Amino acid sequence: MMSFMQFAVWGAYLTCMGIYLSKIGMGNHIGSFFAMQGMVSLFMPALMGVIADRWIPAQRLLGYCHLMAGIFMILAGWYGMRQGSQAEFVPLFCLYSVSVAFYMPTIALSNAVAFNALTKAGMDTVKTFPPIRVFGTVGFIVTMWVVDILDYEQNQNQFLMSGALSVLLFLYTFTLPACPVNMNREKKSVVDIFGLQALSLFKQKKMAIFLIFSILLGVCLQITNGFATPFIDHFSTVPEYADSFGVKYPVVLYSVSQISETCCILMIPFFLKRYGIKNVMLISMFAWFLRFFLLGAGNPGDKVWMFVLSMVVYGVAFDFFHISGSLFVDKVTDASLRSRAQGMYMLMTNGIGATVGSFAAQAVVTAHTAADGSVEWKSCWALFALYAVIIAITFNVVFRPKKEYVRV
Repeated sequence: MMSFMQFAVWGAYLTCMGIYLSKIGMGNHIGSFFAMQGMVSLFMPALMGVIADRWIPAQRLLGYCHLMAGIFMILAGWYGMRQGSQAEFVPLFCLYSVSVAFYMPTIALSNAVAFNALTKAGMDTVKTFPPIRVFGTVGFIVTMWVVDILDYEQNQNQFLMSGALSVLLFLYTFTLPACPVNMNREKKSVVDIFGLQALSLFKQKKMAIFLIFSILLGVCLQITNGFATPFIDHFSTVPEYADSFGVKYPVVLYSVSQISETCCILMIPFFLKRYGIKNVMLISMFAWFLRFFLLGAGNPGDKVWMFVLSMVVYGVAFDFFHISGSLFVDKVTDASLRSRAQGMYMLMTNGIGATVGSFAAQAVVTAHTAADGSVEWKSCWALFALYAVIIAITFNVVFRPKKEYVRV
């Protein structure tokens, strides 16, 4: 239930916010909205990880963060409802920013809560966590479908739904298993006080390389989050595609990505144990290349199969990087650093990676936007595909883990 609601909150707006922003004249700010998720992830997950490890139990802090995120997301929706197409960037962006500042740490906190509960129960997290995480993707899909079927992707109601779900999850966290806190009152160094022990991960060369490439792959995630649905929606201006299913229900079409994700999550234990973290990451990078290439080559008409295939490979691209990475970090770090280590991983991916990815993708799209507002999308997707190939080749040459890192 925690996993389901955790990602249902995000699914209500993440893939369709770009459509809403375009409708109210903020299309040139899409990158800024998505970049804010990355910017707050630069410090909020790590900060909340310290608080969870030392002062407030992780499951309690998870609830408090969702309460604040829900309140401000509801306020953002209320502002959008009151102002309609006259909504201004600064007020909407500020309310949204405060909300995501509290939401982004909850991804790492929910992982820490789950790993704690499974470990206390004597379970193997590599085997038991992925099936539980599947329910998060199911929650994401459910809210995506509800938003699209009710036409909320066109308006601020997506924010209202997300906020309401966050408040519900706050209430649910009171039923979650308790997480321990470090109550050691001995004199601590500055590094100890601010939870910077997680930086010790960079002392291990192979771990440092892994985290750096996590940043580079985090860039890929924000490219499709921010621009895939606006790209599909733009076909509504092309007469031959205007009545196609993909144009009428772009978010439902996009949800095939999350459906694929639920299946791929269950494949992770097998692939990690058999092929190891390096090969799993390489598979993810190749999948990102296919994701971008197929989007650029397809259309909602006779080449809709390319769109569908692009959505299918997304499951591999996302899971084999994001979920496998969190499991890998959990396995190679001490239990006392669990929340902070997950926060550090989130900082690399959803922080630095997402911020760079959002601004870079916006810059590419803006550079290929004509005076009449039309975008040369094929060139954009070709550049994104080339980026994924370069990252894959470089990773294969640079990342050479020791034997104990090969299989998780």
